[in-house]
Amino acid sequence: MTKKAATREAILQQALALASQVGVSGLTIGSLAAASGLSKSGLFAHFGSKEALQLAVVLAAQQQFVAETVQPALALPRGMARLTALFDGWLARMEQGRYPGGCPLLAAAYEFDDQPGAVREALVAGQRWQRDTLQRLLQQACDAGELAADCDVALLAFMLFGLVQSAHHDLQLLDSADGVALARRGFARLMATHQAG
Repeated sequence: MTKKAATREAILQQALALASQVGVSGLTIGSLAAASGLSKSGLFAHFGSKEALQLAVVLAAQQQFVAETVQPALALPRGMARLTALFDGWLARMEQGRYPGGCPLLAAAYEFDDQPGAVREALVAGQRWQRDTLQRLLQQACDAGELAADCDVALLAFMLFGLVQSAHHDLQLLDSADGVALARRGFARLMATHQAG
């Protein structure tokens, strides 16, 4: 990694932490300069515009999620081991409080759901990929004979995604860690209900 790339990566990590608190839409070159102590002109040289900064933050958050949560799960055998690891890893990110204001991607999905532009397009692509990944892992569990062959993988993926969002809501808005435990219980119940045989 070049020095410029390393500097940009360090800036993006600060921007991610700030975005988790002020929202991706509230993230500007000026607010990042104030929070990081870097000059606006230096940040502008890296990103060029507010939208480019916001887009870079969304893409960086998506890449982190894949590297830290999805890839470790995919290293496990296909089936329930993979699916469980992905779901547990998703919830563990929340519990560990990686970002002071919660998951910037889940927050940004609400911020940009009716805002056209490159940031929304990146969020839509990322959220669709997450849902597709859940469906693929659920289908693999069906194919492995661990879940019923006739289970509705689209509905199950929708429900699992809803459990993650509910856990985030309870943790961030209601200041209650109970949502994470409830999400785990919900996952266990859904999987038991759809178990093969």
